[in-house]
Amino acid sequence: QVHLVESGGGTVQPGGSLTLSCEFSGSIFSLHNMAWYRQAPGSEREFVALIAKSGSTVYADSVKGRFTISRDNAKNVAYLYMNRLKPEDAGDYVCKASQKDIPPPREYWGQGTQVTVSS
Repeated sequence: QVHLVESGGGTVQPGGSLTLSCEFSGSIFSLHNMAWYRQAPGSEREFVALIAKSGSTVYADSVKGRFTISRDNAKNVAYLYMNRLKPEDAGDYVCKASQKDIPPPREYWGQGTQVTVSS
């Protein structure tokens, strides 16, 4: 069973930076696409960024140029580097792992890490 543990959340001032980590265990990390989502209070969960098993990346328009997603297949960790943070970036950041190579297709979610952007 895949287990995801996020870390790195905290409180930062607008314009600041944070790096989130998602530690993966329980399966073959390199076969999984990794993604970050976030949810602000009272809002729907929204997609932030994805890094495929190939290394290709996709970003939400709202974070392009400010956030960078990466992965370390040797350490089984996905990262989200967040720069020039805005108050609207605040929320619970959740990591998702998904794979389709080994039937059946599966996706897994972590518990989340909280990001607060406030002066």
